[in-house]
Amino acid sequence: MRVASALAFLTILWPGTVGAEEKKRLPVTIHGFLMGNASLRTTGERPPLGEGGAFVLGEERLRLDVSGATRSGSGFLLIKGDIFHDAVANRVDGDLREGYMGFRSGQFDVRLGRQIVTWGVGDLFFINDVFPKDWESFFSGRPMEYLKRGVDAVRLQYSSGALNVDMVATPFFTGDALPSPKRFFLYNPFGMAAEQRDSSPAARAGNTEVGVRLYRRMAGFDISLYGYRGFWRMPGASVESENGGPRITRFYPRLVTWGASAQRNLLNGVVSFEGGRYTSLDDRGGAAPGVPNSQWRILAAYQRQLARELTATFQGYAEVMEGYNSYRRFLPAGFRPEDRVRGVVSARLTQLLGYQNWRLSAFVACSPTDSDCFVQPEVSHRFTDRLSAALGANLFTGRHETTFFGQMTKNDNVYLSVRFDF
Repeated sequence: MRVASALAFLTILWPGTVGAEEKKRLPVTIHGFLMGNASLRTTGERPPLGEGGAFVLGEERLRLDVSGATRSGSGFLLIKGDIFHDAVANRVDGDLREGYMGFRSGQFDVRLGRQIVTWGVGDLFFINDVFPKDWESFFSGRPMEYLKRGVDAVRLQYSSGALNVDMVATPFFTGDALPSPKRFFLYNPFGMAAEQRDSSPAARAGNTEVGVRLYRRMAGFDISLYGYRGFWRMPGASVESENGGPRITRFYPRLVTWGASAQRNLLNGVVSFEGGRYTSLDDRGGAAPGVPNSQWRILAAYQRQLARELTATFQGYAEVMEGYNSYRRFLPAGFRPEDRVRGVVSARLTQLLGYQNWRLSAFVACSPTDSDCFVQPEVSHRFTDRLSAALGANLFTGRHETTFFGQMTKNDNVYLSVRFDF
């Protein structure tokens, strides 16, 4: 199993990565949790390729977190791995969430292995966070931590009073995990009969993804500058005719992004701004309908405490497509065109009660341009320091089945998660 193999590999390497004087290290720490997740579709619908009937998710999961460091702290190891039973598909599998070794020396920090990297200031809106997401987990009701996927990378961080640098080089591509048609209703413009296949970027030096973040505090703001060269995380598509029917190949076009973010305390709360430009290298003019056009993305957010233990966050987000006239001209017949500007507004309310043992939250995102909405209410309770539970829902509305939330209207679900930490 992948998790067991990675644990063994990193554990074997660990003692040999430092000098003899460092081998008297601190004991390895092991902790984790047991968790059960279940999500039930409430619409009464069943996907045509469905498995599990009304259940979108049903699983039992064991997490082990292993960490260790040399006595000086210069060398360190972290492994986070899950073993789970998927009751919907009736299979047992593993997931190495993170597994890396690192070394600190002065102002430098180097990490090698699988890591979860998070950049940017948005709440569920990602501009300069170009690292892979797991949207199936998120819309199934798993805890928020499972939205982010790890990348197998080399990461170098440098810290100083003048400038901080975070650089990530990823030789092995990982795309976003999209909802599966076996468990979700999704818009498919090609029809269910079309043959489909995936084509991911090959693991070679020229395809290595490189991301850089430069950041420091300036004039009261936390300022970050970002750059990335790699690939779109969501695939494009090409269509060919084969054996009398269409064959769809999903592929990941080349991408370059650059952007910035700023955040500071202001107006009795926290204000945040973020922007970025996505340059689609395989379709600079917008004439290839299967490749995303270049675009601008912008975000403004404000967070403040409204009352005791009650926090609110408001966001405005927009995507502006470039080459829109070419996009419309070359769009295949029968496809509903996207708008040149896609706007989304969101609000999140969080109330803590009972000495913070109860947490009530609601996230609402609506797009006036797409005419669709997503709502996620949740209530969670910590019974003891070890035992907790969360009950929530994922609710969708939309006028058109082609929009991001609109295609999900038959996937409304309620979810329950119970977790025991050890």
